Amino acid sequence: MPLGYLFGGGVGTEPHGIELYEASPLVRQLYEEISGWTGLPAEQILRGELPEGREQRQSAGTIREAALAVAVHDLLAEAGLSPDVVGGLSLGAMTASSVAGALDRRSLFTMLARTADAPGPGPDAVEEGMALAFVRAEDAQDPPPWDGRPDIHLAGDFGPVVDGSQRIVMLAGHRTAIEALAAESAPGAIVPLPGRTIAVHSPLRKPFRDFIAPQLAEMPFTAPRIPLLSCLERGELKTADEVREMFERNPTDPISLVDIYEGMRSHDVRLGLVMGPAIPEGMLAFPFPVVHVESIEHIQLAVSTAYDLGIGFSGGDSGTRER
Repeated sequence: MPLGYLFGGGVGTEPHGIELYEASPLVRQLYEEISGWTGLPAEQILRGELPEGREQRQSAGTIREAALAVAVHDLLAEAGLSPDVVGGLSLGAMTASSVAGALDRRSLFTMLARTADAPGPGPDAVEEGMALAFVRAEDAQDPPPWDGRPDIHLAGDFGPVVDGSQRIVMLAGHRTAIEALAAESAPGAIVPLPGRTIAVHSPLRKPFRDFIAPQLAEMPFTAPRIPLLSCLERGELKTADEVREMFERNPTDPISLVDIYEGMRSHDVRLGLVMGPAIPEGMLAFPFPVVHVESIEHIQLAVSTAYDLGIGFSGGDSGTRER
């Protein structure tokens, strides 16, 4: 019975993984390795203040988020669970690629650390922003209120909520345009995200995409060893070149949680484990049961749920811990 691992996106600005780090020698070893690859002390990755500067803060936050997701994966592997299919959103797509064996961990975390050197916005650059839009089910066939606005872009689709009453999508663009749209809309329909100053998954990230492209061209991608689902369109990434292209497009192209979980459904996934806190618990509809995993208790719950569903155990490390 297939088991799917789903890695969320986002940036870990809040402290993450402290309980797992303190409880597990395996996690402490992992964080020391990540520290060696990135130059960030393990304590800073866990709970330290993120650096100043837009790209520096983004880089450290992605390292924090990816470290927790990989730690959860390793603890599940230690308990005997390993995924049959993986996918992720944004940063999670890159982490999932490593879990699938398409990129070694050292290369992934080294790349995340080097993004701190990406050029920040110039003095005349517009302020960027992000928002969540809540689209009522009865309005799903109508043009969205941001349609035709050149300064606002669809950045992500998280799909319907549990009761099906609305769909949650993510917007990116000029901050003033997003705030104006929110002011014109019904209360709660458009919610600007405080502190989100980078318009990820939109054309405004083209300079970052150009910056990272030469490094991606040199990174040692390989064909995934287990099914790896794309978050940029419905389908599976099967070759090294396809994985590299996903990394290249990720900064500027919109992402879709729906594409991932529908892809998992096509693989007959019967249980999804969500790595870390980036995907909110209990809000979104999934076509199969999911367990959100970010604590020791969650590890135990994931193991017991898998056992109850008759999902097989590997009896130890899943074999996806290449450095």
